[in-house]
Amino acid sequence: MQSKAVVCRSTSGPPAVERIEIEPPRQREVLIKLAACGVCHSDLSVADGTIPMPRPVVLGHEGAGVIVEIGPGVEGLAVGDHIVSSFVSVCGHCGYCRRGKYSLCDQAARAIATLPDGTVRTRDSNGESLNVFCGCGVMSEYATLHVDSVVKIDKSVPLDRAALVGCSVVTGFGAVMNTAQVESGSVVVVFGAGGVGLNVIQAAALAAASRIVVVDVSAEKLEFARQFGATDLVNAREQTELVKAIKRLTGGGADYSFECVGRGETISQAYGVLRKGGTAVVVGVSSPKDSATISPMSLTLEERTLTGSYFGSANPQKDFGRVLDLYKAKRLKLDELITRTYSIDAAPEAFADLAAGRNARGIIVF
Repeated sequence: MQSKAVVCRSTSGPPAVERIEIEPPRQREVLIKLAACGVCHSDLSVADGTIPMPRPVVLGHEGAGVIVEIGPGVEGLAVGDHIVSSFVSVCGHCGYCRRGKYSLCDQAARAIATLPDGTVRTRDSNGESLNVFCGCGVMSEYATLHVDSVVKIDKSVPLDRAALVGCSVVTGFGAVMNTAQVESGSVVVVFGAGGVGLNVIQAAALAAASRIVVVDVSAEKLEFARQFGATDLVNAREQTELVKAIKRLTGGGADYSFECVGRGETISQAYGVLRKGGTAVVVGVSSPKDSATISPMSLTLEERTLTGSYFGSANPQKDFGRVLDLYKAKRLKLDELITRTYSIDAAPEAFADLAAGRNARGIIVF
């Protein structure tokens, strides 16, 4: 089956739209007709080389669509079901899954650029294999996915909204609810008000944090943050001593901080703003060459915690539905996250807008 898809071949220019071939599903696989795919900063990080990825690669890991074909051995799914892609392929039986650490599943580590069996169902116009980002490659009209990368959802949820749950929403929401387990009345500081940061903010508001301080360099993004529950806004460009300024603002520091940028410098700042006993959660994905500086003494004497959160420490089969239930109950914002939609042919523009910080979330609608 032919499909338009966004393919990254080098770091020298923007990803390009190509017509590719999608092979039918094999054992425990399904063919998806995509309705929408979020344009995530992780896709940009693959395109610019920040996240190493074998090329050429079909981008997209935050998609939603409808199953149009079922491969052998598939149970619990049927043609016509609505699904959201999970960029963490969860096997359910490895040591990490048995301990409830689904985001660290061993299978997910194998399905970084292929399906779990190490092969792909994507070929370019010359018949050459194309890798797929995080086992998904859903920035495409069609995609063949393994069932462990698929979550069935309620058909009442608009698919362009549901797509966001596959990465930005569950990553931010889960960092607050699963990783940090933010307590009511806490002081929270969030570094970065992009797609993930906004979901950290609204999850912190749901957790009844007393103050939610948001730090960014973009005045426009800080205004987005206010709409999602921020109580205090700090433009980092206007502060010469950012950590000291935030500690003064919060009366001694944060109980929890979340780094949603993916830079060593901001990780150091997120740790630095903590009060005694505070927890800093690193959500952003940094370059492998980056590093952060902290005071080791404060780990002991002040009992601070520095930890990471991948995929919101989520169990996709449980947490995707949990988030969508909150959306249906009008307790979680999804509509407001989408600031612009694009056709797949406009994908290069969508990536340019993402790099310029113009959107809370841009999304490709097929």
